Amino acid sequence: MKKILIISILGWLMFCEPPLATSFDDIEEAVLYEASAMSCCTDTIPTQLKIMSWNVRFGAGRLPWFGDSCGDRVIMSEDSVLARLDSIAQFIRTENPDILLLQEVDACSKRSAYIDQIQWILDNTDFNFGAYASMWKSQFVPKEGLGKMDVGSAILSKWEITDAERIALALRTDQDPATKYFYLRRNLLKCQIAVPSLQNFYAVNIHATAFATDDTKQKHIDQFESVLQNLDYFVAGGDLNSVPPPPENADSTYGDFCEIDACGDEIFHTEADGSPHIEGSYFRNFDGELELLTPFYLQFHHAILPENLDSTHFTHSTWNFEDNDKSHWDRKLDYLFSSDSLINGKTHQEAWRLSDHAPVSAILEVK
Repeated sequence: MKKILIISILGWLMFCEPPLATSFDDIEEAVLYEASAMSCCTDTIPTQLKIMSWNVRFGAGRLPWFGDSCGDRVIMSEDSVLARLDSIAQFIRTENPDILLLQEVDACSKRSAYIDQIQWILDNTDFNFGAYASMWKSQFVPKEGLGKMDVGSAILSKWEITDAERIALALRTDQDPATKYFYLRRNLLKCQIAVPSLQNFYAVNIHATAFATDDTKQKHIDQFESVLQNLDYFVAGGDLNSVPPPPENADSTYGDFCEIDACGDEIFHTEADGSPHIEGSYFRNFDGELELLTPFYLQFHHAILPENLDSTHFTHSTWNFEDNDKSHWDRKLDYLFSSDSLINGKTHQEAWRLSDHAPVSAILEVK
């Protein structure tokens, strides 16, 4: 009976007009934005470009949230969203990046009061242009009352974005049909940016899969690498949901994070004899997963040297971050890479109140 019900629901979803969940072409144009008022100096020839990447958690800050932080919240008020966006914009204005890669930014979602966060950040910072690629666009998500959802990745720039592509990433194969229909369509966002004096300069943004138990993460990272290999001059990064290659002295627990992230009995529980049991690992679902990013460190320039990747450069924090206790930063998931040297790489753990991810930044010296 359950199988018949699922097939019936899927049949209705597939043939009704319009569909509840949006599908995407393998490659399509991204959505372009402009600030309501242009900042000055768009024709200034820079000697350096400051690049930043940040998963802003759809303006939810540190709220315990359904599905990602052991909470049950699914809706925020407009006032609370605007207050967090104001703090995010203030941080951005202070750091003053020239190009910003954003992940988990809402374009029109019930949970964040239907505020177009891309446009809002553009209008409240010194960026002039933006591009957006949705990774989860549905007229109605039935689970937990989420409702309308449109969230994805964006690239913001002080200079014009002359071309922007949304490149689809591989879909998961470890889900039932109903879940897969409503689930995320992750992507790469590739933008050509008209920085004065630079030719064929690109920025690429990725938000790779987090919880897949098949080889989807391998496919995402491979696609990312392939795109970068075909660009001569670029900055790239995002939330790769992958840990760095293990250091030489790493023990056998490197890359295991289920217990610290578990919510009740969902992932971590106790056996009848009292012994702990971990259902699985976010980072050990297939052989070689801990080495996924090794090719990036070998081929491209990186913001933080591998030998400096200590806890001060962890970018993800556990959900119960109640004060600025650095022990809550548990792993590095966010990166910046480039075709050319990056200097002054920083991990901004001081922004811990604004998201469960820390921004990362670096300087590209214009050649």
